[in-house]
Amino acid sequence: MEQYGNIFEVRHNGLRPQKGSILISEPFLRGVHFQHAVVLLVEHNMHGSMGLVLNKRTELRVNDLFPELKSLPDIPVYLGGPVGANHLYFLHTLGGRVPGSMPIEGDLCFDGDFEVIKSYILDRNPVEGHVKFFLGYSGWTENQLNGEILGDSWLVSTPTAGRIMCDGGDALWKDAVRSLGSPYDTWTNYPVYPDMN
Repeated sequence: MEQYGNIFEVRHNGLRPQKGSILISEPFLRGVHFQHAVVLLVEHNMHGSMGLVLNKRTELRVNDLFPELKSLPDIPVYLGGPVGANHLYFLHTLGGRVPGSMPIEGDLCFDGDFEVIKSYILDRNPVEGHVKFFLGYSGWTENQLNGEILGDSWLVSTPTAGRIMCDGGDALWKDAVRSLGSPYDTWTNYPVYPDMN
């Protein structure tokens, strides 16, 4: 049995975080924001890091926040993180068409002129796969994230744009873990709530 003693052992994979990286939480991390979380880093520099949890969909809809969008198909809101939870942020794949956006990679951008996004939606352009909304964000102070990675709370990976913009839920976390290769396969078998087994 000794050879099975470390099947859930967590070790960081040595990749360094940067803007556009994703963070994959280790399977034992707890809390509403980060349990089985996949986080896109929209900023990472010597002063700190900012990210959005991609796979924590809420019951809230963007349509509930803006009366002019009420009659349109449901647009979900995700829980981006514990910081600034009263502010709506967004990712989009519209590139330079949205003034004030911060480029992440290719056409994928963070925030920008919300009125342009609202017009895009009102013109009945596709939202799913192109615009994704978040309440709050995840933030780390200088060197905090690097410390958490060295402490094996997170693995760093590179995403695909399609994975970032999809709905996902817990399946997104499992897909992200599987993309890391066979050393992490056992993680996907670890239950979200082990005390209920």
